[in-house]
Amino acid sequence: MKIYTKKGDDGETGLFGNIRVAKDDLRLHSYGTLDELNACLGLVLCEVDLPGELRKDLVRIQGELFQMGAELATPRGKTIGIRLISAVETETLEREIDEMDLSLAPLKSFILPGGSRCSSLMHLARTVSRRAEREVTSLHRAEPQRPELMRYMNRLSDYLFIAARFVNQAHSVSDVAWIAPAANTTS
Repeated sequence: MKIYTKKGDDGETGLFGNIRVAKDDLRLHSYGTLDELNACLGLVLCEVDLPGELRKDLVRIQGELFQMGAELATPRGKTIGIRLISAVETETLEREIDEMDLSLAPLKSFILPGGSRCSSLMHLARTVSRRAEREVTSLHRAEPQRPELMRYMNRLSDYLFIAARFVNQAHSVSDVAWIAPAANTTS
């Protein structure tokens, strides 16, 4: 089977159900950014020294991103042949956030992305997750999405933030505190 079909040469692509839409459609922005986030997580998974259950959890999250992408690629009114993201997946993220957070020192300042390479990659994934959430929110305004999908998207970036801190701690690397510059006192 060839990878190219030439069907998208006119600036359109197909959704599930043989519906054609422009390649800059809000749906495509949404699930395209989920795909980008999935690639970022693939980079994180290339790191050999992921602590604890993080590798297993990130692979599960990659699968959940595919579930969401499939849902977003399915027009309203069409049935999707897979189980959809539910409150269970969001609750799992919350439990994992709480478990990692228990071992972390309380934040006393904003932190900059950095510390270890793995943590930096996790922060990159977090920022892409936030963009995906904004794009799904834009789609939601134009075409309401399921609340479970919206909740999961909101929790995922929180998970990635805590995971970035968790990785730094596991590698005995300090988070990088942001030091606010002093106020300009000249008038």
